[in-house]
Amino acid sequence: MATWDGVQAFATTPAAAPPPPGTPHRSLEERLAYHSRFVTVRTPAINALAKNVRTLMILGRHQAVTARPSLIVTGPAGAGKTTALLQVGRACHLAHTRRHGAAATAGQAPVAYVLVPPAASAKTLAIEFARYLGIPVTAGMSQAQITNAVCHTYTAARVQLVMIDEIHRLNPRTTNGAQSADLIKDLTERIGATFGYAGIDVTTTPLFTGVRGAQLAGRASLIDCAAFPSRLGDQEPFRDLITAMESALDLRHHRPGTLPRLAPYLHERTAGRIGSLARLIRQAAITALLDGTERITKTTLDAIRLDHLAEQHYQPRARPRSRNTSTL
Repeated sequence: MATWDGVQAFATTPAAAPPPPGTPHRSLEERLAYHSRFVTVRTPAINALAKNVRTLMILGRHQAVTARPSLIVTGPAGAGKTTALLQVGRACHLAHTRRHGAAATAGQAPVAYVLVPPAASAKTLAIEFARYLGIPVTAGMSQAQITNAVCHTYTAARVQLVMIDEIHRLNPRTTNGAQSADLIKDLTERIGATFGYAGIDVTTTPLFTGVRGAQLAGRASLIDCAAFPSRLGDQEPFRDLITAMESALDLRHHRPGTLPRLAPYLHERTAGRIGSLARLIRQAAITALLDGTERITKTTLDAIRLDHLAEQHYQPRARPRSRNTSTL
């Protein structure tokens, strides 16, 4: 995904979808592949992000003096931040192609996606921006030369949305972190694009501290991609999420309504994190296909080992001891 070819393939590949009613059964291999990819549920975070990105792109379209307003998707690990960011990037790419036509957009790259490397320096981060569009970088090039090449090429490619993931890795309190933050600020002022960032709990990191942090905080709005609550007033957003995922299953003997009835248990297993929930349901579906049961039950779910974060959170209730015990 950290190259234009990868993002273009992601954006143009049809999204996974359950078979329409009345269509012939798909083969086992086809259904294993489908549950491996599975659907992306349109969550409130994705909706909010899409709306804000579109607004900010219009807002900054003719802003040429200072950096355009940006946004940051924040939340705990496994909350779907990267998924939300990439889905909005896909929508931006497809909208650009529809608006201008495939022939007119040849050679253009409306969307960029860059990962912040661990302990990134300004130069290594600039190299990541260059690598995305295949800009040649030689060992003797300075950071300024790489940055100039990036700004020129991104402008020529008409990049409209720059997505920077793992932004929590930047620490402006360190020399490398401060220089990397300065590089991003420079890019936002020289590339005519809207910038969107994603990171783990960024408000609790040093990202917003100091002068550089204040500059970012003064330009970026936050989209909180928090874990799903089991109940929100009269609504049950987590149960709704489970229902949407269950309706996308392609299992021949699964009983609709089974998973929503297990909503309290599933919330305990996953702490409400969409990433853990999606993994649990996908693994359960693949297990059901491989063992031939073609249905997901609580027994199926109990047998699956989830990510360590979810397993640490989950504390199954011990069964009460029977009172009918005998002593010798």
